[in-house]
Amino acid sequence: MLKIRKLNQRKRIALVAHDNKKKDLIEWAEFNRTVLARHAVIATGIIGKLMGDELDRPVKKVLSGPLGGDQQIGSMIATGEIDLLIFFWDPMEAQPHDSDVKALLRVAIAWNCIVACDRATADFVLTSPLMLDEYQIQLSDYGSYFRRKIEK
Repeated sequence: MLKIRKLNQRKRIALVAHDNKKKDLIEWAEFNRTVLARHAVIATGIIGKLMGDELDRPVKKVLSGPLGGDQQIGSMIATGEIDLLIFFWDPMEAQPHDSDVKALLRVAIAWNCIVACDRATADFVLTSPLMLDEYQIQLSDYGSYFRRKIEK
């Protein structure tokens, strides 16, 4: 059975960044302030605090990534509360919570969430004409996967 999840015109965008990428994400958000104002913004820890100040608009804040914020964002993706994940991660430095990051990205892909991990991709996504309209996301059917696991 094909499952569809509808994204409304007003997208719910999660913003996450590793320490070395926080400045980049804040600069990106300031540059895209007008577009982001049309959407709901959710952010982890320090990014949430800084985004609210810089953008002068409400930002839903969750915990810092290493303290559970990554899992909170992942849970919101799985329950359909987030449409787009913008995660500026640092590919050059190992993170003490790499397993959390991997889990977050795994959940995002499993639920066919739109994901941008760098500024260029985030720019392309945010300027896509699809950001302005409703959009239907096809969700994978993992039923056969779970049936195989149970049968083993």
